Order: sequence, then C-alpha cells, then structure tokens
Amino acid sequence: MPLAVYILALSVFSLGTSEFVISGLLPEVAGDLHVSIPTAGLLISGFAIGMLVGAPILAAATLKLPRKVTLTGALAVFIAGNVLAAIAPNYPMLFGARVLTALATAAFWAVGAATAVKLAPAGAHTRALAVMVGGLTVSNIIGVPFGTLVGQHLGWRAAFLVVAGLAGIGLVGVLKVVPGGHSADPADRPNLRGELAAFRSGRLWLALATTALVQTGFIAVFSYLTPLLTRVAGVPSGMIPGVLLLFGLGNLVGITLAGRFADARQLGTLYVALAGTILVLASLALFAGSTIAAVALAFGLGLFGMACAPSMNGRVFSLAGAAPTLASSVNVSAFNAGNTIGPWLGGLVIAGGLGYASTAWVGAAVAVGALALAVLSGVADRRSRPTEPVRTDVPTTELADMAA
Repeated sequence: MPLAVYILALSVFSLGTSEFVISGLLPEVAGDLHVSIPTAGLLISGFAIGMLVGAPILAAATLKLPRKVTLTGALAVFIAGNVLAAIAPNYPMLFGARVLTALATAAFWAVGAATAVKLAPAGAHTRALAVMVGGLTVSNIIGVPFGTLVGQHLGWRAAFLVVAGLAGIGLVGVLKVVPGGHSADPADRPNLRGELAAFRSGRLWLALATTALVQTGFIAVFSYLTPLLTRVAGVPSGMIPGVLLLFGLGNLVGITLAGRFADARQLGTLYVALAGTILVLASLALFAGSTIAAVALAFGLGLFGMACAPSMNGRVFSLAGAAPTLASSVNVSAFNAGNTIGPWLGGLVIAGGLGYASTAWVGAAVAVGALALAVLSGVADRRSRPTEPVRTDVPTTELADMAA
C-alpha cells in the first residue's frame, strides 16, 4: 500500500477526532460557555450540518481541480477552524468554527476515497479504502479518548489545538507524498453530468436513506453517552476516557469482522449489525442504572454501530456506477444528516424530562426503521432487472478509470 494512502488515513484520524471529541467534553464546554448540555450537544449538529451541505456542493465545485489542491486546501481551512474554536470567547463563535471545520472535512472526504482508490496498486482498492476509513476508527480508539483526557486536564480548548497540530502533520504529509496534477488524458477526468446521471437509481437513494437512519439512531445516543454514563450509570468522570477507549475498541472489532463478510453478504451483514444495534440500545435503556452493564453496552454500541459501516459504504459505492466522487460525497451527507438529526432528537427527549437513558429508546426505534429500509433494499434487488445488478466487485482497472 502506498505511503500516500496512510497519509490520507492520518488526516482522517485528525478529522474524526475533531468531529467526535466534543461529545466527551460536553459538560466542560457547557459550564465554561454558560449553556445547557443539550445546547452544547448542538455543536455536534453544527458540524454535521456543515458536512451535510458542504460535501456534495464542494465535491461538485472542486471536481475539475487536481485532487491534491482540494486535499491541502481543505486541511489548511480545517487547521484554521480548530484554532478559531480554541480561542472562541462565546458559544456562537464556537458554533461557527465548528461549521467551518465541517466544511473543510466535507471537502476532504469528498475526494479522499477516490484518491485512495486511484493510488492503490492493482487488486488492493478495497484495502486502500479500509485503510483510509481506518483512520476514523483509530480516532475513536485513541484520538477521542486522548482529546477528552487533554480537555479534562488542560481545558477543552486545548483539545482543539491538539487536533490542529495533528492536521498540520497530515498537511505536510499530503504536500510531500500525494501526487498532484490532472490525469494526462482529458477523457479520464471527472465529469459532473456523467456523475449526476447515477442518481437516477432508486436503489441508490434507498441505500442513502438507510445510511441516514442508521447514523441518526447511533448518534442520538453517542452524543449524550458521557452524561448518561456519569449521571445515570454512576461512572466517575475520570473513567470516561477509558470507556471511550473501550467504545473505540468496539469500533475496531466491528469494522474488522463486518469487513470480512460485507463483500460477499452485503445486506446480510447489515441485517445482523442492525439487529445487534437494536438489542444493545434496548438493553442500554433498560439497564442504564448499572455501571457494569452500561460500560459493557458502550463496547457493544461501538461494535455493532461500526459494523453497519462496511455494508452501507460498499452498497452505495457499488450502486454508484461511474459516479464515485459525487456518490461518496452524498453518502457523507447522508451520514451527517443523521449526525444533525440525532443530537436534536436526543436533546428533545432530555429537555422533555425523560432523562438521558431515553436517548437509547430513541436510537433503538430509529434503528428499527433502518432495518426495515435495509429489508426493502433486499426486495428491490430481487425485483431489479438482471441487467441492473448490484456491483459488489468492480474490476480494479475500471475503478482506476472511475477515480481518475
């Protein structure tokens, strides 16, 4: 695997840390800026809104630019946004900084996956994508717990400065290692009209809707996991980084196991992951008052929640045909539609006096809806014409042409 793919993964590590570290610091941010915890939770939604809107728009706007230009520009803006977040004197400025960093993250994700595929050697495109997405998984294992620990001991602002520093390392790596320039053949360059044509597929939109629902249910709980653990389960605040590390390890196990089966059994793997998610969330709602149960279920949430990702990403990619860049960007938007709605739903039931454990019931209900859409996708596949198969194994040479 080329070094450049690992550099992209390192950049994704910093992006993922910035997106989710705020969930472990909600009490500190809320107390410092004199807002409620549900209001502080909207900082997660603010980031998601920037990703939701920015991914397809920036993907289309930068489609003709060399990918290296987009990647380096996105990282530079991301660094500036995190520095602004660190010095923000009030909540509105912090919210604005989160949106700015989200736009930069969206621009990076919009081209990063296609770049990884383009750089991968023959027969290794799936592995290249796994390495890049692995940066997000590692951010949950190391970045978020470490950022939470830094934020608890040095102040939440220090966590954003650490993230900016990590992104700076990624920026230097991209400048030095990722190839620049356009393809020599103009026919190989991305075409906006051609990519938009792929969105005529109803099955693609159904897959995107499933992604949005899965993420909505997951993030409705994860956004408020820290106060649920400390205020309901009785977990000491000093143990929260350790629990988040356990959650991240669940992510790693989940994506590794699901990745082994998703290519051959795309929807079947998703069915199992969603059923496990529903069971974990219902159990969390019922046993949130038990410290041991809540900690164990945090691991389960990480495991089954991340196990959904390989099937969802693979399905969107295989249904996208010749539109890898825009389809990837719209899938990012679908994820972040969930990241936008989830914290709002969780905050709604908390503000209504139902308690932090009620977020798990919300997540379980939404996950049931996602499972229903996944089953509907299976029905749509069986009814589709033989000339319109779901492409679960695209030849490497064709992927190279698609990603050019």
